[in-house]
Amino acid sequence: MNEVKSNKQYHPQMHSAEHILNQTMIRMFNCGRSFSNHIEKKKSKCDYHFERDLTGAELEEIERRVNEVIQNDLKVVEEFISKDDAGKEYNLAKLPDEAGDTIRIIKIGDYDACPCSGLHVSHTNEIGRFKIISTSFNDGKLRVRFKLFDGLSEKL
Repeated sequence: MNEVKSNKQYHPQMHSAEHILNQTMIRMFNCGRSFSNHIEKKKSKCDYHFERDLTGAELEEIERRVNEVIQNDLKVVEEFISKDDAGKEYNLAKLPDEAGDTIRIIKIGDYDACPCSGLHVSHTNEIGRFKIISTSFNDGKLRVRFKLFDGLSEKL
């Protein structure tokens, strides 16, 4: 049995927040997960196929929903399933050719689940507070840039 090894060294808090942001975008806009992202400790970005930039009200609602999931202290777990079963439920297009026959699925409570080889927190309350710092839209691509803050006392 071949398992996908975790070779990404993403910041676990930021990477887990990216999963929650992706699911929030899916639920709010039915736009699919980000097709490209850059996850770093200080700030990160996700790119989505979209038709326009987001409004101020939409940005506030995304932040509210993401922070609500974080505050709900959902358990983050990994599960290994066959590639055939994973292909029936998940988009496997981003998997590397050497992914093998067993796929690692990261589940964030009952909020999100997707194939992933990166590092994650064990509970969402370890993430901190999520804040969108900017967005831009160009030629069908919406870019969402975000940061995490350790506590509610820090200025956003």
